[in-house]
Amino acid sequence: MKGLSKTATETTMKPAASCLLAAAFALVLRPAHSAPDEERVLAAVRKAYPATVLDRALRTPIPGIYEIWMGSNVAFVSAKNPRYMIFGRLVDLRTMRDLTATRMASIGAKPPGAASQGLEAASYTGPMPIADAITVVRGDGRRELSVFTDPACGYCRELERHLRELPDVTIHYYLLPFQGESLPLAIWCAKDRLAAYAAAMAGSATAADVNGQCPHPLERNRLLASRLRVGATPTLLFADGTMVPGLLTAEELESRLSANRSTTPQMEETQHATSNP
Repeated sequence: MKGLSKTATETTMKPAASCLLAAAFALVLRPAHSAPDEERVLAAVRKAYPATVLDRALRTPIPGIYEIWMGSNVAFVSAKNPRYMIFGRLVDLRTMRDLTATRMASIGAKPPGAASQGLEAASYTGPMPIADAITVVRGDGRRELSVFTDPACGYCRELERHLRELPDVTIHYYLLPFQGESLPLAIWCAKDRLAAYAAAMAGSATAADVNGQCPHPLERNRLLASRLRVGATPTLLFADGTMVPGLLTAEELESRLSANRSTTPQMEETQHATSNP
């Protein structure tokens, strides 16, 4: 009986001993320099740049690369070497998504550090010159959205695919010639602007499609974009005045539109103003 008991005890202890050994080896073999979390990265960057006001560090999909937010500005640093910063946008080329724009949208009305640095949220609540826009109405059009777009912009074309899925919406497209005036002019001067814009978004329209010149709002749109601090396309202006740069999915667009009123006062005011002779 004693021998049987000993054998049973040894058999029972073997799995437990194996687990303990595995845990011990895991501790020994764990990399000495594991990826630091956001707080460690932020502390390292603050140490490297003591004169710069840094708000937070956030992970990116790239291992070891973190976003460093400075008010409404963002830079990217390596956790291993925070000596260098890369300013710009992080884009997923497989899905054609501007990840930086998505992050900015997820932050909400106020970018990180906006309160501490006296920065205003990106928004606009004044009248919009819809006579300078190409307007499309789908369904009852009760929900409104303005889009600053460049027909030569790949992300604008991708956004259009998502915009086409939205029901009951009025969309005002403000053409911006950030990548040249030829294609925006071809669209604006076309006999059917909506058809020309749709063709451009489908990649089947070129600047050669325009015949001559026509009165156009491109310079006014450029000035409007400058006044609203629109620096990239696409940029979306929602009914509550919130501006979101970059590409949003149909689900994200629907969520934001549903949270807004059906018609904004500023657009009503402009409609009345432009309908008068």
